[in-house]
Amino acid sequence: MKRVRAILALLFVTVAWGLTFPVQKIALAGSNPFFYNFFRFLLASFFTLLVFRKKPRWREGLILGLFIGIGYATQTSGLKLTTSTKSGFITSLYIPFVPIFSLIIEKVKPTRLQVVSFFLSIVGLYLLSSPSNDAFNVGDLLTLFCAVAFAVQIVLVTRYTSQEGCEESSLLLPQFLLTALFNLFLSPLEGPIGFKPSYLFALVFTSLVATVLAFWVQVKFQRDVGSNSAALIYTAEPVFASLFAFLMLAERVTTSQAIGMCILVVSSIMGNLKRG
Repeated sequence: MKRVRAILALLFVTVAWGLTFPVQKIALAGSNPFFYNFFRFLLASFFTLLVFRKKPRWREGLILGLFIGIGYATQTSGLKLTTSTKSGFITSLYIPFVPIFSLIIEKVKPTRLQVVSFFLSIVGLYLLSSPSNDAFNVGDLLTLFCAVAFAVQIVLVTRYTSQEGCEESSLLLPQFLLTALFNLFLSPLEGPIGFKPSYLFALVFTSLVATVLAFWVQVKFQRDVGSNSAALIYTAEPVFASLFAFLMLAERVTTSQAIGMCILVVSSIMGNLKRG
């Protein structure tokens, strides 16, 4: 039951993160994404101080924040130099990168089912995002760094929260503060803020639900399933992103994308059939 509860909790995380895509697409048209991320994580830091009273674990939290900050910065910078579909696909490669870094950092090998599931996830992600066949460019390289950074963060979350005496909430504030500073430093690259009414709703939602709550659930429950299983659960994020984009933005879902979604669901279920 403990494992089932953790799986369901991490599925909630994928719903929250998936919903941020259409919400932010509506709010951030013509806005400075670095300023937005700065406000998002600064507000998340404020909420964390209000809700959680545990003494922050600065060393581990700042290391996690470093990789999140690198991830958001390279993703946003890379998006200016590549297409959104290629950005989405390359970013999602953090999922098959996780078992590589889990083996290096945690010395944990994926099960055979998980190996098959990770290969299936690459196929599903490709079909879902349908990236163009343009030549690999600097924007793609920056986005690849983003995928690596997110993969390392996932593995380190499992490692740090598995340490004896680690209070999960103590890792949140340092992550959020450093990510906010990363984006504040880069914000002059994108011009003015571009504030509009929908901006405030997106800011509050992503700060409270997709950042404070989602990251707290991640650090609390991910250790109960392990990095590899968690990564396969996170394959549901692009599926929910596409579904919410269909419902909220009337974006069309092609046959290949629908097949990709089904493959991702199958790979997620296969990879969690037993502990890896």
